[in-house]
Amino acid sequence: MLLLRDARAGDLAALRRLARALNSVNLPSDGRALASIVDRSVRSFSGRIADPKRRSYVFVLEDPRRRRVVGTSMVVAQHGTRESPCTFLDVTERETYSSTLDRHFRHQVLTIGFHFDGPTELGGLVVEPAARRGRLQPGKQLSFVRFLYMAMHPERFRETVLAELMPPLSPDGRSPFWESFGRRFTGLDYQDADKRSRQGKEFIQQLFPASELYATLLPPGVQRALGKVGRPAEAARRLLERVGFRYVNRVDPFDGGPHYEARLAEVTLVRAHRRARVAEEPLPPHGDDPERLVGVDRPRGPDRFRAVRCRTRAVGEEVRLPEPARQLLGVAAGETVHMIPVG
Repeated sequence: MLLLRDARAGDLAALRRLARALNSVNLPSDGRALASIVDRSVRSFSGRIADPKRRSYVFVLEDPRRRRVVGTSMVVAQHGTRESPCTFLDVTERETYSSTLDRHFRHQVLTIGFHFDGPTELGGLVVEPAARRGRLQPGKQLSFVRFLYMAMHPERFRETVLAELMPPLSPDGRSPFWESFGRRFTGLDYQDADKRSRQGKEFIQQLFPASELYATLLPPGVQRALGKVGRPAEAARRLLERVGFRYVNRVDPFDGGPHYEARLAEVTLVRAHRRARVAEEPLPPHGDDPERLVGVDRPRGPDRFRAVRCRTRAVGEEVRLPEPARQLLGVAAGETVHMIPVG
C-alpha cells in the first residue's frame, strides 16, 4: 500500500530527482524554482494564501516501507491571470474554393488566445521509472488524487479543469512545432523559451503574430502532429477521456500539444465522491470489496492531507477500512473520510 500526501520541504531532494525526468513549467528541475513551488504548496494546503485562486497543490506518492517518494502530481487552482495569462492557439478550419480552377481546400488555422481568468490546471505528474509497473498503478493514483482533493474542496477551484498533454517530440527532446513556429518569432530555442515562460509570458503576447496563421505553411510532419498526443502521454489521455475530458481544439503555443478540458462538476470521479465515517470494526484482510481512493485532511499538523488506495466496505453512513489503511491515514473510528472509485 502506498501513501499519497501533501508535499513538504523535506521532499525537495526527491522532487528534484523526479523533475529531471520531466523538467516542465509546473515541475522544473531548477532547485530554486522547485523550492518556491513546494513553499507555495505548503502555504496553499495550510490556507496561508488567502485567495484560493492563487493556490497550487503538490502531492507526493510515498512507499512507506522504504520512506521513499516515488512520484508526484500537481493541481494549480487557476492557470491564467491578468499578470500571467493562460496562452493557447485556437485550431479552426477554413474552407476555400475557386470556381475558375475548380479547386477546393480545407486549411487548419491557428489563432492566439489568452485566458485572464483561466481554468484550474492539472500538471506535474511524474512516476519514478522503477515504480511505474505493477498492480499498485502509481500513475493512476497520482492522477486520481487530484480529483479526490478537488471533490473535497470544489469551492477552491474553477468550474473548468484543463490538462495540457505532451505532443510527439524529437528523440533529443526538441519540439518540431516550436522549431517551425515559435522560434521564428522569438529567436529562442525550445528549452530557453520554456524556462523563460516560468517567469512570465509577456514575450509571447508581444512577439507572436496576432493575426491568423495557416498551418498549411508548416512542414507536413508538423501539421500532422498538431493537437496529437505523444506516445508517453497516451495512457494519460485515455484516463482523462474515461473520466470526462475532451480535446477542445486548442494547442499549446510552445509545442503544439493538445488541451483537454472538462467541467469539474461533470468529471465522473467528482460526481462519485462520497463522505463516510470510519466504522468501529476494521475490514478483514481478504475479500473482494471494491477499491477506492480514501482521503482525509486536517487543519493542522505536518501532513495536511493523506490518502490511500484500499478495499472499502460501506455500511450505511459508515465505511470499514483495512487496518493498514487506517494506520497510514491516521484515522480512528468516527472520523470522516472522503472516497472516490479507482476502478
